[in-house]
Amino acid sequence: MIRLAIQKSGRLSEDSLSLIRECGISFVSSTYKLKTEATNFPLEILFLRDDDIPGYVQDGVADLGIVGQNVLVEAGFPDLEVEALGFSKCRLSLAVLRNQPYAGAQDLQGKNIATSYPQILGRYLAGQGVQANLHTISGSVEIAPSIGLAEAICDIVSSGSTLLGNGLREVETVFRSEAVLIANQELSAEKQDLLAQLRFRMQAVRRARRNKYILLNAPADSLEAVKALLPGIKSPTVTPLAEPGWVSVQSVVNEDDFWHITGQLKAVGAEGILVLPIEKMIS
Repeated sequence: MIRLAIQKSGRLSEDSLSLIRECGISFVSSTYKLKTEATNFPLEILFLRDDDIPGYVQDGVADLGIVGQNVLVEAGFPDLEVEALGFSKCRLSLAVLRNQPYAGAQDLQGKNIATSYPQILGRYLAGQGVQANLHTISGSVEIAPSIGLAEAICDIVSSGSTLLGNGLREVETVFRSEAVLIANQELSAEKQDLLAQLRFRMQAVRRARRNKYILLNAPADSLEAVKALLPGIKSPTVTPLAEPGWVSVQSVVNEDDFWHITGQLKAVGAEGILVLPIEKMIS
């Protein structure tokens, strides 16, 4: 049995549970339960405060964890990270009052800055040669400038709407973060094997999310041009159609490239283009 700690509520918790389920692992969760066991994989899930997860994994109370990089680095345990997971992306940014002039980090010299991330911010400011007074606040950081506690804040930003709603504007990105899988560095051989199995499943799910399966019909004399646009994992699958002079082509396309490639495929004569989601993708 391997023990995985995740955030007990919030978007990161939802995304983490979704990933685990997509890995084919079944479990029952409840807002009232702080732990649950999977029914088809030797996994126990703990629901904890995100700030506590790095310490629990470092101490071996939990074997694994899913946590934001910002929390992991602020806690001082970056070496626990084993894999970035590609979701719950955000940034840690500096913000000032909307009408406050700002020309660069040097404008913060000697100023008061409210933040929940004094370690990350302190290192960033030191790298900029700036000395400021950091006020550590555990929550509601955005209110600090309007009540005179600080001239600036440093906090997690996703859409920026919370900053705007509090009369602030984002001026500097200090740190970019996403969800990461972390692991205790002294796992037994059995738990290392379970970690490897779990990572294998997670990687298959993540590859599937990033790619689409594409099917199309094309004139046989355009096949080389189509193949050049659709390399696939190794090469596209090509089969002749009942109609002479036409072929069916199947391949995998990275989602980031999909619309650009589709336009190019149509330009070389491709028709009947179908795009399908991929459930799992194992390389």
